Amino acid sequence: MSEDGERLQKVLAQRGWGSRRACEEIIAEGRVTVNGKVAILGCRVDVETDIVEIDGAPVGVKPDLVYYLLNKPVDVISTAIDTHDRETVVDLVPQSPRVYPVGRLDGDSEGLLLLTNDGELTNRITHPKYGLEKEYLVHVEIGAADVSDSAIHRLRNGIELEDGMTAPAEVSRLQEGVLRFVIHEGKNRQIRRMCDAVGYPVIRLVRTRIGPIMDKRLRPGQWRNLTQAEVKLLIESVTQ
Repeated sequence: MSEDGERLQKVLAQRGWGSRRACEEIIAEGRVTVNGKVAILGCRVDVETDIVEIDGAPVGVKPDLVYYLLNKPVDVISTAIDTHDRETVVDLVPQSPRVYPVGRLDGDSEGLLLLTNDGELTNRITHPKYGLEKEYLVHVEIGAADVSDSAIHRLRNGIELEDGMTAPAEVSRLQEGVLRFVIHEGKNRQIRRMCDAVGYPVIRLVRTRIGPIMDKRLRPGQWRNLTQAEVKLLIESVTQ
């Protein structure tokens, strides 16, 4: 904690954790730590160096932290740099400050992707321990009949892949040849391999939700800043 920094309740209020009075209550309840120590009312923090956590989850307090939500188009690569000179998701958002994708979507997949320079939150979102939900619309090839009940049952209960058994997934039919998936893990090309395993190859895959974050208005290639409220929801969703 710093004697010359900003008041902790002011910083938390600026980052979307409620009014200053609400933030004072959070501090008084002992839910906030600074550099691993329980914070007290009136303490000050150095937003450049101090590590602030609420309920054990890191809260980004640096002034230059940004959080973007991008609707990734097909054939754009989910990396910061591509050795084959292909367009990347970083090319579609502001170049300063430098940001990185949170997890990835395959080049032939599309939909919502987070990009940020908040390393602590990125680690939490991508860590399997926290099991952040991700939701997808999946268009599959079908024959004379729609996806069978037995295939749905197998997908829900887990599929044995080369790199291990998948965790149970939420799978439902939305319309003929279109499935809704909700998964908590991120094996490489997981949904495509799961659908291949039950005989229904994927034609199109669109991520529609990341934890509490969704936006049906973003067009492919468009991005926007997350609101402070959305950042707060994300942090809360990866709290122990």
